Amino acid sequence: MTSESTADITIKNNILIVDDHPFIIQGYKNAITRYNPNQYEFFITEAKDCESGYNIITNPETPPFDVAFLDISMPSYDEKGIFSGEDLAILLHQYMPNCKIILLTMYTELLKIRTIIDAINPLGLVIKNDLTFDELLFGFNKVINNEIYYSQSIQKMLDQSELETIEIDLFDKQILFHISKGTKTKDIPQYVPISLSAIEKRKMNLKKLLSITDETDIELVRVAKNRGLLF
Repeated sequence: MTSESTADITIKNNILIVDDHPFIIQGYKNAITRYNPNQYEFFITEAKDCESGYNIITNPETPPFDVAFLDISMPSYDEKGIFSGEDLAILLHQYMPNCKIILLTMYTELLKIRTIIDAINPLGLVIKNDLTFDELLFGFNKVINNEIYYSQSIQKMLDQSELETIEIDLFDKQILFHISKGTKTKDIPQYVPISLSAIEKRKMNLKKLLSITDETDIELVRVAKNRGLLF
């Protein structure tokens, strides 16, 4: 009489990778396919920007993903209000709430990192410059086993609790986005559902929070980008 060993059982996982650099996607695939090949079988779906990522996630024919690797900075899909990997992560929370999300970024600002964690709460958060082949496998192992993984630089930043944290909400982010696109302040209420006076007050508060003395919106946009509030 024979019985099947648990070691012989293959666990199937659907993986989504969204990144606008094909060589980075290939690097992720090379690492993933080498992770415990005797135990796991991975089915990998690729997308190159916010639009293709949106179409895959919202397609009713798409099977639920177990893990998603999302680059934060990618070409946006303005028609659907998807401007980054963060927005795709929110979409995944809606369509596939059990999907484990790994966000990858080049941002190294504490403010941006904390904003991502507060808004998305990803299981994995990685600064790309921290990544090596072995580190990617290590992080993937933690995430697939439902453990939080922050790459080394992110963990160091979070440990620096003495640094001041600036928090902004969705309206602030929308205001900054439209200013960066050249929208005049008086026209922003067409896109953000608050009054013109509220928008002007928020702009003043943003400049105060970011220690901006210049009255121009150009400087506000420049500093917001440098601080990782705008991309």
